[in-house]
Amino acid sequence: MSSVRCRVLPVVLACSLLAVIPLWAFKDFVMPHTENAATYASKDVHSDEKITIAIDLYNTAPKDDVFSTHYVQQGILPVFLVITNDGDKPISVTKLHAQLVTANRSKLDGLGVEDVMRRVGHVNASSTSPGKVTPFPIPGGGGGKNKKAQQQLEEVNRAKFSAFAVEPHSTQSGFLFFDIEDILNPVKGAHIYLSGVRDSGGTELMYFDIAVLPSDSSSH
Repeated sequence: MSSVRCRVLPVVLACSLLAVIPLWAFKDFVMPHTENAATYASKDVHSDEKITIAIDLYNTAPKDDVFSTHYVQQGILPVFLVITNDGDKPISVTKLHAQLVTANRSKLDGLGVEDVMRRVGHVNASSTSPGKVTPFPIPGGGGGKNKKAQQQLEEVNRAKFSAFAVEPHSTQSGFLFFDIEDILNPVKGAHIYLSGVRDSGGTELMYFDIAVLPSDSSSH
């Protein structure tokens, strides 16, 4: 009887481990390889300032496999943003503002990290501190659910476009996230407008207007 128990116990333990593995199988996010923005199909070129801004959708397989979280299934559209400065002076993007305008004129501002986490990590705004979010996840608390939320937060922070400037003859990239839940055909015929790009003297450049192309045709 004891020998049977000895044989069964490892099997039970193995099955238990297999059941737990998917909960922790969260890969580290790696930013996609970035080329000069001019090489992408969906872009706007400001020739006078020598600035090009491009976008690339990451809403279908296999491209969205770069993420561990399937954002589109959560009603969020990830857009890869690429800014190339071919000029001789730096530009500032600290005041960059992105807006997705759909074919039916719905205007969707880019989401902040807190907004994304409310959706994918189910982190709610604090009722005692308006405009703020409850602390992202408390280390050591919440078990597997908390661990997953922490990993999702790390992924969003690594993925988001977070550059403050684009130096001369260089490129910066990162992801924008838009809330497309309940939006009918959010991509078809849509445009992304980017404002707040400033030259080295602090003067704001004219806004960038980039047509949103389907994921299969937006790759460079």
